[in-house]
Amino acid sequence: MLSAEDTGVYDKMEADVIALGKEVERLERQASIDAELNAPTSDAITNKPQKGAPEAKTGRASDEYRRDFFAAMRGKPITNVLSVGVNEDGGYLVPTEFENQIVQGLDEANVVRTIAKRISTAAERKVPIAATPSVATWVPENGAIPESSVTFTQKTLDAFKLTNLIKVSVELLADSMFDIEAYLAAEFARALGVAEEEAFCVGDGDGRPTGIFDPDNGADLGITTSSGTAINFDDVISLVYSLKTPYRRNAVFLMNDSTVAAIRKLKDANGQFLWQPSLMQGQPDRLIGYPLYTSPYVPVIAAGAFTVAFGDFAHYWIADRAGRTLQRLNELYAGNGQVGFLAMQRVDAKVILSEGIKLLKQAGSNG
Repeated sequence: MLSAEDTGVYDKMEADVIALGKEVERLERQASIDAELNAPTSDAITNKPQKGAPEAKTGRASDEYRRDFFAAMRGKPITNVLSVGVNEDGGYLVPTEFENQIVQGLDEANVVRTIAKRISTAAERKVPIAATPSVATWVPENGAIPESSVTFTQKTLDAFKLTNLIKVSVELLADSMFDIEAYLAAEFARALGVAEEEAFCVGDGDGRPTGIFDPDNGADLGITTSSGTAINFDDVISLVYSLKTPYRRNAVFLMNDSTVAAIRKLKDANGQFLWQPSLMQGQPDRLIGYPLYTSPYVPVIAAGAFTVAFGDFAHYWIADRAGRTLQRLNELYAGNGQVGFLAMQRVDAKVILSEGIKLLKQAGSNG
């Protein structure tokens, strides 16, 4: 049995060992914490920083679809990605990027598209129109209240087919230095834009859109001039005020360049020219304060012709049937060493509310 002195020495030694073990544990924990704090918080940047993850495109906008579409245009092998746009006739739906090029080209080449209302349709569109509004009536006390009815009509926007066929030699297709995509986009835009704008101005609705200046189904007659071969200051003023006030807020003029040349010489009673050149690039000229646009397809000054339109062209609707197509014709022109490309779109247009646009008609008869 240990003496009291030995027991005290043993207890002290045991306490020292326990304290030393606790100190070792504390140092190990501190080392682990230091190592964790000194560890890198992220991987090193080895590429160019980006604002965010690139947006993944799908369908006709995907990079694979666009690459294979243009590969097919040049006759190169393609993957099955393009099959999502194949129809029973072998045509390919145009990729989003290519279609946007064509639409932009039409906007630049077709002034009517810039001022008219444009919609996209998947089927025939019927537009209801209030033909006659209701009429309020003053009624005496205990008097009978008359009925007031509203009648409606409708206009139908269909889809007329517009096509353009371009033949390209196989040498140009094989030449990688020739930008076939840009050439086709520009040429389709020019040709389709010319045909569209002519129809938007003077189309008769027979196999093509109905034009603004169509004498039967176009805009309303505003005034008839006193001369069949000239337009004077009073004619312009009368045309403006033949349009109801609400439509004048957003009204513009549309006419042929030759008509503008004649009107530019007109002066008011104070000797001031009616025509005002635009002071800002990209902005239209003005005629007595209203923007003025020109198109080569508006009729020129002649007896009985409708020569000037004035109004809010939001009441002229252009309906694009969704889905332009481009078809490659490999065999048809193979004997001539050429490949055909057929572009097609379906579109209709007409004046929806005829009182929103007024026409100036020259006196006399156009036969």
